[in-house]
Amino acid sequence: MQRKRYPILEFDPSPQAVIEPQRVLQPADVPEHCVLCFFQEVIEGLREDGQARQIHALRSEIGPNLLYELTVQGQRLALFHPGLGASLGAAWMEELIALGVRKFIACGGAGVLDREIATGHLLVPISAVRDEGTSYHYLPPGREVEPSPEGVAALVKTLEAHGVPYLRIKTWTTDAFYRETTAKVQLRLREGCLAVEMEAAAFFAVAAFRGVTMAQLLYGGDDVSGTDWDPRRWDGRAATRESVFWLAAEACLSL
Repeated sequence: MQRKRYPILEFDPSPQAVIEPQRVLQPADVPEHCVLCFFQEVIEGLREDGQARQIHALRSEIGPNLLYELTVQGQRLALFHPGLGASLGAAWMEELIALGVRKFIACGGAGVLDREIATGHLLVPISAVRDEGTSYHYLPPGREVEPSPEGVAALVKTLEAHGVPYLRIKTWTTDAFYRETTAKVQLRLREGCLAVEMEAAAFFAVAAFRGVTMAQLLYGGDDVSGTDWDPRRWDGRAATRESVFWLAAEACLSL
């Protein structure tokens, strides 16, 4: 290892770390396919009506995070909430891979950098700007990272089969949503970003490093394109959030 001017640039390509998920967790009887769902109320609804049953629990200082399983058209599907933020989401993803998951679709909401993107409009990231820290520990320094092509293809095929309008986008992944300044928004717009969220770049980097499949489906949420934030009641769209989950589930199981 060579010391760099900035620690974030000191990438080590070694496949082995001091703490390896595969040494901490043993493979388990879990589905190969998993939806990482940011919609807690959707997860709770599936659990309450008996569609989702707990099969495992991962743990941190926050407490247990439950892994569920559903049967969808005869196929096994894992369901898991990845928390909030790149670092936590990547760590949970690592542990799910150690258990045996190999194909992921994440679904969530995102802020929009262009107010013309309606609340609820679906977005498929084809690249993410790496303005977070986690991805730099999985891939050499670089400006962007891409999802798995087969994951994107599965999402596109599913959305088009259902006639659902969507946009292929570049997204901006940041660790600090309270530091999405007007100048930063304009900078990201100039490089082609249309949405902002906190996890995509890390998810894509972990997938590339571990050799698993990962893509993400987002819906347009709050508007951060102006000088004043407009929440647009983005997190109250229950029907949209449930629909996004089922589209993600279908795409995931097609992989």
